[in-house]
Amino acid sequence: MYSYCYTTYQSPVGTLTLAGDDSHLAGLWIEGQKYFGGSLPQPMTAADPSRLPAPLASACGWLDRYFSGAKPLPSELPLAPAGSDFRQLVWKILCEIPYGEVMTYGQIAQEAARLMGRPSMSGQAVGNAVGHNPISIIIPCHRVVGTNGSLTGYAGGIPKKIQLLKHEGVDVSRFFVPKEGAAL
Repeated sequence: MYSYCYTTYQSPVGTLTLAGDDSHLAGLWIEGQKYFGGSLPQPMTAADPSRLPAPLASACGWLDRYFSGAKPLPSELPLAPAGSDFRQLVWKILCEIPYGEVMTYGQIAQEAARLMGRPSMSGQAVGNAVGHNPISIIIPCHRVVGTNGSLTGYAGGIPKKIQLLKHEGVDVSRFFVPKEGAAL
């Protein structure tokens, strides 16, 4: 059983909570995000700010670079998000979406099906995996949009999704915010 600790990071999109152990980053959540801490098998303890475990310190450095306009890659960090093999596959696909670009849930479903050797994959299953991404921002689930151009499905909230996309240079004027209660 791992012992997880956490630290917080003040960002332009609000307070972020980062969780990990001595080897890996296991979570990054925006304050108020759905499923906050839900993927961790046990409670977290606060890390000593003067002696952050290497994965948390590295992730804070990654975020410093990201929010200052650099384009660090998820592969630069030791990530260990907890999830099923299918979710892991979807999160791997998310990590391959370049800065300044987006993918639709349908495109991710097609890629997942191809990688799994299946003729098709449920967009709803993909949406569930994207929504349960436990390492927000670094695993860029904010770069996923609806096939119809909807900016739906971000556990951190649509305004934060828009803010992150704009920060990365995405022209969000070509997308729309769904009406309250709209499905994916």
